[in-house]
Amino acid sequence: MTAGATQLQQQTHISKLTLTNFRNYAALSIGLSPGAVVLSGDNGAGKTNLLEAISLLTPGRGLRRAPYADLAREDGDGGFALHARIEGPEGQAEIGTGIAGGDSGESGRRVRINGAAARSSEDMLEWLRVVWLTPAMDGLFPGPAADRRRFLDRLVLAIDPGHGQRALDYEKAMRGRNRLLTEGSRDGSWFEAIETQMAETGVAIAAARAELARLLAAMIERLPSSGPFPQADISLDGDLEKALGSAPAVDVEERFRRALADGRDRDRAAGRTLDGPHRSDLVVRHRPKAMPAELCSTGEQKALLVGIVVSHARLTGEMSGMTPILLLDEIAAHLDAGRRAALFSILEELNCQAFMTGTDAALFSSLAGRAQFLTVDHGTVGPTEDP
Repeated sequence: MTAGATQLQQQTHISKLTLTNFRNYAALSIGLSPGAVVLSGDNGAGKTNLLEAISLLTPGRGLRRAPYADLAREDGDGGFALHARIEGPEGQAEIGTGIAGGDSGESGRRVRINGAAARSSEDMLEWLRVVWLTPAMDGLFPGPAADRRRFLDRLVLAIDPGHGQRALDYEKAMRGRNRLLTEGSRDGSWFEAIETQMAETGVAIAAARAELARLLAAMIERLPSSGPFPQADISLDGDLEKALGSAPAVDVEERFRRALADGRDRDRAAGRTLDGPHRSDLVVRHRPKAMPAELCSTGEQKALLVGIVVSHARLTGEMSGMTPILLLDEIAAHLDAGRRAALFSILEELNCQAFMTGTDAALFSSLAGRAQFLTVDHGTVGPTEDP
């Protein structure tokens, strides 16, 4: 990944979304406008379900990380389907995905693009990038490192489409090594083959994360030093990431491979692999306060997170020429009126399609005439009256 010149970005947006037997939607087809889309309705009406459907237009299990079988409507046949018409710099695309009834396996999700079966879900990244911010992420900074790694890898994937496959390859190899460890295997040739693959993919993962952190830090510098969304200092806490700062990747690979080989007895006692990019962490500090993000107030943490996400959206647009579609669930919950107004202005400046949910459409009233307002009511979606 290397930064390039800023490109003139045509907006990528979903113009039509169709759901069949997805969550609480038996059948739904809605036309969508470019720019801001406000989804309002009671708690449990299905607002987040709509965002979850859109989040499946990118690799992975979506914003809730639910098993695919759980996405199917309870009274349906056990399967679900969603279809989206995408308008973007490369023209129009029709993307469909879902699982057939009775197919609950994680590998059972199918993807079709313009009527043809996709080679993999990564093919969707050629047409759109999707990034989300949900209430569950309000505890990102004080929460477990695994959540921050997942957040970081989602940001990397929007910039580097190959990152998802590298992560899958690493996890598969690590599961194989862990199985050998728990079985008490002493087969050196098996360990060597697996550890070589882990070294190659693990260092590639660490390098992609480090490059994203470097580019994102530069983009965060563009935020006003005294603006509503404070500048964040971000860094990575991981042995491979640190090593890459002072040594060529090929040397770091060899060191990691040797460390895995030397650590077999220790890992065998633990029953799992204790070194690698699966143990790395994203470290965030509130720059104006010189304070770790996890010690900031809930509102400050939310503002930090919004600042990171909008900076990443700018970065994605400049790197790929494709500003991501943003899914901002209950975004107004911890933002005061000033920060809400600032966020709406930033979204317009980004020229992105942004889906925002809330129980009260009045929180988004300043967007009247500049956004599409839809009311979600337990399986139905229609225009909002007098937002």
